Amino acid sequence: MAANIKGNISEEKAKKIAVGATVAGVLLIVFLLIILIVQFVQIGVLTARDKEYETALQQHEQLLEQGKSAMDYYSSTLGLYRLARQYGWR
Repeated sequence: MAANIKGNISEEKAKKIAVGATVAGVLLIVFLLIILIVQFVQIGVLTARDKEYETALQQHEQLLEQGKSAMDYYSSTLGLYRLARQYGWR
């Protein structure tokens, strides 16, 4: 049976099959490379966004700490007294 199949395929037909398989393989590699490049770009974008979020988080934590210290000051007797004097209370 293998002899019949081998005998039915001419040299020209075998070359066309080989060329088609080569083209399909090359196209597959090109598409995979394109997908790989897109993934690397997405990783770079997400890394940059992560750094931005990290700096924003640090800034907000710093503002929160400043707000807590101001809240502690104005909750104290001296802070309330100075705040009352600032707004004209006696």
